[in-house]
Amino acid sequence: MPPLVAAGLVIIAACPGGTTSNLIAYLARANVALSIVLTVIASLITIVTLPIFANLALGIWPVAGVGDIHVPVLRTIALLLALVLVPVLIGMAVRAVRPAIAHAMERAVSVFGGLVLAALIVVISVSLGDEFWEYLRSAGLPVILLNLGGLTVGFGVMALARASWADRVAGAVELGIKNATIGILIAVTVIGQPEMAVPSGVYGLLMYASAAAVIWYGRRHTRRLENRADEPT
Repeated sequence: MPPLVAAGLVIIAACPGGTTSNLIAYLARANVALSIVLTVIASLITIVTLPIFANLALGIWPVAGVGDIHVPVLRTIALLLALVLVPVLIGMAVRAVRPAIAHAMERAVSVFGGLVLAALIVVISVSLGDEFWEYLRSAGLPVILLNLGGLTVGFGVMALARASWADRVAGAVELGIKNATIGILIAVTVIGQPEMAVPSGVYGLLMYASAAAVIWYGRRHTRRLENRADEPT
């Protein structure tokens, strides 16, 4: 992969899930409460770890002919506080005070996030022009492997912990579904390299295919378990 794409892949790997992962966990009949807790914890950790991992990636894959590229840690933390921590705190407050409103807004927020992601992808493709397709080909397979690897690791860790089926699916969703919007904004607005945002944009699109598969399989498996429970002993 080109160095910028490799570094961009690290950025999206370091991004947490979001309201989309919680919605997918709900549709897949997973443990939604666990999904929300994991999202909050990952979001808080990301504020510190994402700029660190991004700078490590840029140190491993230096970009020739572009000059010294680094991620300003304090600026990135400030952006992540605005993009991650504040919405999470607002969401937790609304859910605690008005749970019915929070439940009703969940899908709308996820749809809005999808629209923002789509708009950002269009902006990236226009800014890169013909080079967008070259970067897309470079990032496609690694992004797919990252997505499938996250789903597998999340499910496997929960299985090793002897967690329930619903917990295993929640773990898979939290590692496989990323907040790609954050990755794009970090690459474009903080680092100033649209090429580095390509993996996040591709991930934001392809993850919905695996999410649909998880939802289908999760609901099917849950129905199977319910049918077994209803069978006379």
